Amino acid sequence: MRTPRSAKTSSSRMLLSVFLALFLPCAGMSAVFLIYTCLLWYAANCSQSQPVPGSVPEKPAKGEGLSESELEKLPRVTGKDLVMGTDCAVCLDEIGGDDPARLVPGCNHGFHLQCGDTWLSKHSVCPVCRAKLEPELFDPSEANPC
Repeated sequence: MRTPRSAKTSSSRMLLSVFLALFLPCAGMSAVFLIYTCLLWYAANCSQSQPVPGSVPEKPAKGEGLSESELEKLPRVTGKDLVMGTDCAVCLDEIGGDDPARLVPGCNHGFHLQCGDTWLSKHSVCPVCRAKLEPELFDPSEANPC
């Protein structure tokens, strides 16, 4: 037979075990939530002016493309004269043999005339290889050695 004292001790141990089994996970989750909330507050309020190392940079301000006069200085060919393939990277359609095309100097990628002019009027990079169209490509004073 059990004595009343051992039953009381056993009961208090059981109650303590149940209390710890319920309290410790709740306390741990509360601590994680508190740390998460503090990190969110810090990210929103304290690091506005300093970029985080290793993070993706913000998109730069909208760059200007080429002017109408610069577009006219770019080579204008037909689809059969293209050397780097006949697929237009802007509209993803094939450039026909007699279709007018715009050739990007330097990388020699070609596009439909309208597609290339639309792209290059908004962006000053080739849509295929992202090569920047430098000002010296439009300067007629320097002769092309090729």
